[in-house]
Amino acid sequence: MTTLNAQIPDSLMKQMLDLAEQERTTVDQLVAIALASQVSAWRKTESIASRAQRADYAAFDRIMAKVPNVPPMPGDELPPGYKRD
Repeated sequence: MTTLNAQIPDSLMKQMLDLAEQERTTVDQLVAIALASQVSAWRKTESIASRAQRADYAAFDRIMAKVPNVPPMPGDELPPGYKRD
């Protein structure tokens, strides 16, 4: 294991201490979990961006043109009030 020294705001440290107590774990464990989660999210973002650069939008449009324009099956409707962007 590697030791990491970091400076964080006092308010964040208090939140971490409270959460560690609530979860019955250590601040070290919470920090490791949070860091692993954030690193994973950054990697996924990089992966998605890389894949988006390789996208073939003409092929996507050809595939989507084959999808019939019919109402959704019962139970597959969008929830009331849902707005598409």
